[in-house]
Amino acid sequence: MRNIGLRMGIVIFAILLGIYTIYPTIRLYTGKNLSKNEEIALSKRAIHLGLDLKGGMHLVLEIDTTNIKEMPQDLRDRAFEIIQNRIDEFGVYEPVIEKHSGGRILVQLPGVDRDRAINLIEKVAHLEFKIVVDERVPDVIEKIDRFLQGGDTLAFEEPFSSYIIGVERDMGIDVRDEDSVKALLARTEEVIPQNLHFLFGTKEVYQGREVKKLYLLKREAELTGETIRDARHQPSSGQDLQHLGSWQISLEFKREAARKFASITGKNINKRLAIVLDDIVQSAPYIQERIPHGKASITGNFTAEEARDLAIVLRAGALPAPLKIVEERTVGPSLGRDSIISGIRAVLIASALVILFMLIYYSLAGFVANIALFLNFFFLIAVLSAFSASLTMPGIAGIALTIGMAVDANVLIFERIREELKIGKTTRTAIDQGFGRAWITIFDSNVTTIIIGVILFIFGSGPIKGFALTLTIGLVANLFSAVFISKVIFNYFTYKFDIHTLRI
Repeated sequence: MRNIGLRMGIVIFAILLGIYTIYPTIRLYTGKNLSKNEEIALSKRAIHLGLDLKGGMHLVLEIDTTNIKEMPQDLRDRAFEIIQNRIDEFGVYEPVIEKHSGGRILVQLPGVDRDRAINLIEKVAHLEFKIVVDERVPDVIEKIDRFLQGGDTLAFEEPFSSYIIGVERDMGIDVRDEDSVKALLARTEEVIPQNLHFLFGTKEVYQGREVKKLYLLKREAELTGETIRDARHQPSSGQDLQHLGSWQISLEFKREAARKFASITGKNINKRLAIVLDDIVQSAPYIQERIPHGKASITGNFTAEEARDLAIVLRAGALPAPLKIVEERTVGPSLGRDSIISGIRAVLIASALVILFMLIYYSLAGFVANIALFLNFFFLIAVLSAFSASLTMPGIAGIALTIGMAVDANVLIFERIREELKIGKTTRTAIDQGFGRAWITIFDSNVTTIIIGVILFIFGSGPIKGFALTLTIGLVANLFSAVFISKVIFNYFTYKFDIHTLRI
């Protein structure tokens, strides 16, 4: 009894610490009317649900190396870093991003919208700033028309100018004619000056029909996205009446690029500077004065989410090559909820059967074992919460297995105590020697299984890791609860109440 107070203090401290670490998880999944900031704060300290429980996406991506001479491995490594940065900024908790052989990348995103996630990952985000050459438009269109009128093979082509319509102060085309216009431009490429090319704008509605503006630009970019220091989304300014109520992306250039941007804007006053993203003109504002501070903005009919996602990909950088999806699986939230209910039901049934068996077979000693079993489960959840671990369906299976292995330690201890009582030893001596002699066996069996669990966690992937994690933590917690805490309870009651007989 000399150190029973210290031991009980350790147990109480461990329980209080466990309550502290579990609270964010309980609050996150049971709390109502939580604000977005509260959810984010709690998520950083809570257990996260894996893809199979929360729902989400499983993607296998492959680098499109068409017309690219760089090694697939190098492209994959660069793309991996960019995708990782994008997803980190997007704010997905517990994403899985892994490199696979053959230039492939595995991405698992729990609890995200499919279309938004794919757009974020796949967008190449090659940003360029190009000068619009409005003064050359009539001359180039006339050359294209003359070319189409000559030659037998193209004699029946519609004139290029017949597709052109006025869209506000710009020229444009009807979206339904886009394929035809692209085909004409491809056929007449030799007529267009080599230093110029046509690019389309974004789709928009003008006078009741869907149109796209058409721009004639210098082929060589004045600046590219690699020169961007920062990109942030914000509501469009009150001065921009055309896009009032929408969102824009504010850009800030690096120091050297800022000086170059000031020079470009100074030399091209009253001309237009097109902001081109992945060969689509987002906007083409007029340069009214020299811009010395290296700041620009991308305007358009962006929603808050679209502007935020575009700012993320611009900050993370452009992909070295396009990505294509070679495998996609989506887990719906309802299927995840069914998995959670099934898993919890399995754990509860297993726990109830084990608790009932221990009470019937070991009587009051079984009650102590059940307390240790509950605390083992409690400490397992506490450790998972403390490290913000991800819980998966195989992880729940690991918890169920841990319950069975947890009472196994108590069974070994109780059988040793029975043997000591049968040869006539006192209750206190039988308890001390029962725990002492069973300890080596319990330690050996648990440590060997823990080693296997650690190996599975290191070399496994996906579901195997989830199973190994909960099994390993559960077994470590078992050494504390089934041995240390159980002995503290036995010692306290036998010495406190001077018990001479033990029902076991």
